[in-house]
Amino acid sequence: MTEFEELRQLATQTRNFIRASHDQAWALQAIVQAHDVVLAIFPASEGLALHVIKGDSILREIAGRRANIDYSHTAIAVHNREQAVALQRLVN
Repeated sequence: MTEFEELRQLATQTRNFIRASHDQAWALQAIVQAHDVVLAIFPASEGLALHVIKGDSILREIAGRRANIDYSHTAIAVHNREQAVALQRLVN
């Protein structure tokens, strides 16, 4: 399974959870709070693109130290980068 396939599956689970919730704003907030890293996934000219909504410090630490750090992650599907940036601002 490729990384993007996993992220697509996570985004589908997230979307289903939010849609099934009576309070969708609460559901979105609960998802963000429950994970260390939250990625937005959206269509791009190259296929798919990512934007870090939460957890950029964890990802920088992993990249800088090249260390394995245990963290939880999920993905949220959005329409474009602008939506991803807006969502990032809302949750931070």
